[in-house]
Amino acid sequence: MASLQFELQYIDTHSKARAAKIITDHGEIQTPIFMPVGTVGSVKTITQQQLKTDVKAKIILGNTYHLFLRPGLETLEAAGGLHSFMGWGFPILTDSGGYQVFSLANNRKINEEGVIFQSHIDGSKHLFTPENVMDIQRVIGADIVMAFDECPPYPSDYVYAQKSMQLTHRWLDRCIHRFNETPDKYGYTQNLFPIVQGSTYKDLRIASSEFVASKNSPGNAIGGLSVGEPVEMMYEFTALCCEILPSQKPRYLMGVGTPWNILECIALGIDMFDCVMPTRNGRNAMLFTSKGVINIDNKKWERDFSVLDDGIDCEVSNYYSKAYLRHLIKAKEMLGLTIASIHNLAFYLWLVKQAREHIVAGDFSQWKSEMVVRLQQRL
Repeated sequence: MASLQFELQYIDTHSKARAAKIITDHGEIQTPIFMPVGTVGSVKTITQQQLKTDVKAKIILGNTYHLFLRPGLETLEAAGGLHSFMGWGFPILTDSGGYQVFSLANNRKINEEGVIFQSHIDGSKHLFTPENVMDIQRVIGADIVMAFDECPPYPSDYVYAQKSMQLTHRWLDRCIHRFNETPDKYGYTQNLFPIVQGSTYKDLRIASSEFVASKNSPGNAIGGLSVGEPVEMMYEFTALCCEILPSQKPRYLMGVGTPWNILECIALGIDMFDCVMPTRNGRNAMLFTSKGVINIDNKKWERDFSVLDDGIDCEVSNYYSKAYLRHLIKAKEMLGLTIASIHNLAFYLWLVKQAREHIVAGDFSQWKSEMVVRLQQRL
């Protein structure tokens, strides 16, 4: 049982892009990496077998808030943790639930101790504290667990953002203390990542990055971006945090984003990404492809019998036609949601793999510039 290892392998000469590997007890992850979101222990409409063979996912996310409410900790513990429960042998990262709790703005109350919130399922009241969120994530059994933080909305005024950041820092110290005094649960190592906050204020982001860096955790996350701020601002603060967060630890940008967002943030020094966009947009007829964006609902695809995307390495994308997928989506056939979700996730995983290959080859910056333009085209 070794704690998470990070090996930096290549750095792009014209940007801050990195290729590395992360080693956990559930396997090795080559970075940059995209993590499909499996909120309640499933990536919507996709089986674990499809995640492995079609999407080629190496790590997925679970969510503390949702898994705590349902199926609940007793079931997860009886199953031997989330890996066993869902039949997933690769690494899992759990989001602490902070973001979900704070998005329930009308049904929660924040104080120094933690957050009292109402379940979206049955209205029952619960308390999340830094301590019990660590305990809950121990029971879920993720390889990477996130600190409990407050994610301030955009825009936030300076005073609120500062108080929120200071609370997140005090909670982080409590998370670390609790995590260090509790054992790993299922015979493999769990790793705690803290989260940088500070809204869109430069001095707060610097202070938070320095505070987080000082904790010497196995990896670090940047939160509170991609919450409605202009994209240029997201890039600015991502770059700022990457300048301060240690280069010998993985950097995880939470909740980002479009394929072009991901490429731009790889260039700034980010290693890990997650976002619901590929599956959510797929279920709503938007496909990301190696040639641009497709709205498969459009009539122009009605008799287009070419495959979804012959430019990426995915059997599903190389097999089904645009016309057929359009028909399934129009008919509200479940298979349509599955094909669209597999395709979009496979595209994201293909994209980060391509990014890695170009970092290694030494021509990432030129490739990225061309791809960012191409991927945003509306087909």
